[in-house]
Amino acid sequence: MKVKVRAGDTLWYYSRLFMVPLNLLADSNPSINPNSLNIGQDIQIPGFKAVPYKLKNGDTFWKLSQARHLSVDALLLVNPNTNPNHLQAGETIFIPSRVITPVVNGKRNYNFDALSEDIRSLQTIYPFIKINIIGNTVLGKPIQEIRLGKGTKKVHFNASFHANEWITSGILMSLLNHFLLSLTNVKPIRGLQTMPLYESVDLSIVPMVNADGVNLVINGPTENVREQVIRINRGSSNFSGWKANIRGVDLNDQFPAKWETEKERSPEKSPAPRDYPGTAPLTEPEAIAMAELTRSRQFNRVLAFHTQGEEFYWGYEGMEPPESSVLAREFARVSGYRSVQYIESYAGYKDWFIKEFRRPGFTIELGKGINPLPLSQFDEIFEEVLGIYLAALYM
Repeated sequence: MKVKVRAGDTLWYYSRLFMVPLNLLADSNPSINPNSLNIGQDIQIPGFKAVPYKLKNGDTFWKLSQARHLSVDALLLVNPNTNPNHLQAGETIFIPSRVITPVVNGKRNYNFDALSEDIRSLQTIYPFIKINIIGNTVLGKPIQEIRLGKGTKKVHFNASFHANEWITSGILMSLLNHFLLSLTNVKPIRGLQTMPLYESVDLSIVPMVNADGVNLVINGPTENVREQVIRINRGSSNFSGWKANIRGVDLNDQFPAKWETEKERSPEKSPAPRDYPGTAPLTEPEAIAMAELTRSRQFNRVLAFHTQGEEFYWGYEGMEPPESSVLAREFARVSGYRSVQYIESYAGYKDWFIKEFRRPGFTIELGKGINPLPLSQFDEIFEEVLGIYLAALYM
């Protein structure tokens, strides 16, 4: 929600008027000088929407504010061109409305369009988040990163490395929305105050690594790739088992962590719906984008969301630091998921991160069943993994 600065207004005053943390106001307006606002400047108020309202007979700003537990001045600020002493029935004004429920709709066929719609909604309501394009998919879709927080501890989450594991994107976006609601409404999650996490963590989220593959599984092939992907899919037009990117390369077999071993043992020697590691490490734009982001940011820990198994993997060749086992115990405690240190798998993002940086990396296998997991599992998965999300930030 935007308001225009009046004489005497300050960010501190807006913080008190709308009961929004001052640091979130400042972070939502990075181009302004918080100590010297200029009359007429636009200021973003996070956690609010300006909702149109058609006046009825007898309405006054006082009555409207009392009914909604607002200050009259909040109404005046949002309606600078309205004379409160001459309100007319039928006239449309705007009511500042605090956002107290999620805007992300993760519990649906969560394709690239759904993700982009939800990112736009979040950025409008929570302008202290920043959206970066870290690269593009084979078909040119932007790979979007959401970044927030002011701390020095760098934590990264990602989802949908694998196409038919697209439920992970809706889950991750819903977790983020839950966190943002907690920040702007100053309400704890499971007894945990989240503002200290915002202040201590630099949070990075890539909610959909493999947008081309996700769209293929959910929407079916577009005309420009139909022939190619049906050929890779052994002549089948059923793409429910497709994990790879649109070129038939498994993005989680693309990283230089015993890639040669994975290539040798893989049953797939050419593009396939799953398990083909490509002709060399980091040939695919999606994997390259993730590697470049990770190298540039030097994350302290990473968590990659996959499905399925209700377990998580956290070791690689003994290179994981002692901190990993501490985190693993907590993740298991808060989620009920099984902690697995080693699994005979190589060339994954988590494997490469541990090998490259000697820092904690995790592959979290959400839910249980056959991919793609049904949306009927969504709520249960969300509750299970919420504890992992919070623990990754506060520990």
